[in-house]
Amino acid sequence: MADIELILGNSNKRFSGVTSTMLQVLSVQKDLIPTAVMGPHHLAKDTPVLNFWQTAKLCRKPLPDGRSRVFHARRNDEMIHALLLKKLFGAKLKIAFTSTAQRHHSGLTKYLISQVDGIISTCSAAASYLERKPDIIVPHGIDESIYTPATDKAKAWQELGYPGKYGIGIFGRVRHQKGIDVLVDAVLPLLEKHPDFTVIIGGEITPSNKAFVDEQKAKAENAGVGERLIFIGKQPFERLPVLFRSMSIVAALSRNEGFGLTVLEAMASGTAVIASEAGAWKDIITDDSLGYCVPCGDVQATREKLDLMMADPERLLQLGVNGRKHVEQHYTIQREATQLTDYLRSLA
Repeated sequence: MADIELILGNSNKRFSGVTSTMLQVLSVQKDLIPTAVMGPHHLAKDTPVLNFWQTAKLCRKPLPDGRSRVFHARRNDEMIHALLLKKLFGAKLKIAFTSTAQRHHSGLTKYLISQVDGIISTCSAAASYLERKPDIIVPHGIDESIYTPATDKAKAWQELGYPGKYGIGIFGRVRHQKGIDVLVDAVLPLLEKHPDFTVIIGGEITPSNKAFVDEQKAKAENAGVGERLIFIGKQPFERLPVLFRSMSIVAALSRNEGFGLTVLEAMASGTAVIASEAGAWKDIITDDSLGYCVPCGDVQATREKLDLMMADPERLLQLGVNGRKHVEQHYTIQREATQLTDYLRSLA
């Protein structure tokens, strides 16, 4: 433990998007810099874990070469933990915070940000909400060895057992914020015109969102296409890459988003994408050769772009090829981990 250079906050017992991105980066970062995690939640068995008091004891002294250790926080309470360690317990720490929120911060968050040594953001939209501008923007990446294109997309779709020849998928917790209703309202008038497409909606449905889901199902039934709007519920993590590569289109239409890995997962899977202008998606989909971006909540714009996409299945395949290349060049987890590690080491 004396050689640990980087300490990662991991304060939330509930698995969240922040947890997911931390774990994905950690899988590569641990081989780039000696790393421990403060908090045991959701970690691989071989991950070095510290509690608060162990961290205080470890960081009483700097590293053997005199450098400070770095604490990387991604949540408010993790910044608080790090500041307590530094200011009350004399820990020899530099503190970095990653801000992904696309909203104005509370007074508490602004204060905490003013106290840390380095600020990271993940996209230009999130950076624009920071009064203290980030020192660096490090977009998230994904493991492109997990999300891979299908050798034969038509066969991959057939193996799922759903009707039609082509799938339009939207994945994530099923609720209003994720824009499920935007997709439903946009696509239902197109399903008669493009009879080979079926819409697959995957994700957890909580009791509080049952009425919302029932409303979407009723729209499809009233339009006479109830069998082509299929809710498949929450899927195991290992099932998601299969679903992504089998779709012809993946939609990501959130009304707000911190970053949004869905688009990168779809692109890495060789699948065409249509996304709202939430999260980092405007940064990722830079032109129409990579897919389409539409304003958040805009049903008409979404319908127009979907109509173009559904009318040309061959072009969808090319969009998928282009998207895969884009991820390989700019959005791998290796790139994210390396860029983050280089910056965090510079703080020390």
